Amino acid sequence: MLRYVPGSDTATQVASIDANTRFNDVIADPEGRVFCGTMPGETELGDLYRLDPDGQSQVVINDVDISNGMGFSPDLSRFYFTESNTNRIFVYDYAVETGHISNGRALVETPPDDGIPDGMTVDSAGNIWSARWNGSKIVQYTEAGETLQQVSFPATKVSAVTFGGSNYTELYVTTALNDNSRDREGTRAGGLFRIQDVSPSGTAEYRSDIA
Repeated sequence: MLRYVPGSDTATQVASIDANTRFNDVIADPEGRVFCGTMPGETELGDLYRLDPDGQSQVVINDVDISNGMGFSPDLSRFYFTESNTNRIFVYDYAVETGHISNGRALVETPPDDGIPDGMTVDSAGNIWSARWNGSKIVQYTEAGETLQQVSFPATKVSAVTFGGSNYTELYVTTALNDNSRDREGTRAGGLFRIQDVSPSGTAEYRSDIA
């Protein structure tokens, strides 16, 4: 059981689920619950957990090979979940009243030589924006998983994407730099990028009620 220890705001006060692994990506839902995924350990895969405001936690997806970007459809009927090392983005039926997810199925499967799906966000029209690690781009998909557009960056490891700005019309994109090797990873590897006047716009993210 994952348990929060009151009295401190530091991450060290959250007990580890598995000493051989760590968290990778998290998201809060409209009711303040938190979905959080663990990385694979040396001998087993990770899992996706849901933490509830009443202090309870449970595994909602077992045996995940690198838990990554998540999001909700605007009508809150769908939950999206990225499993990076399978090169897939999954969609689940989502019940906002309980936080229950069900009926998981693959929505997007990326070619193995076209980068790895990483962080993601959802815009106000329900389109999915997925960062592509080792792919130098972000990709916008429809809710049916069809590609709408791709935006390239001078950085190989594109890691996350989110909306910001007063009207959520700005798209912020993070990239990584390993070993200070911009010759291999791009001239702007490790940079934060902003794209302005994006339409459809994004929406505000939900806030955790775990305390």
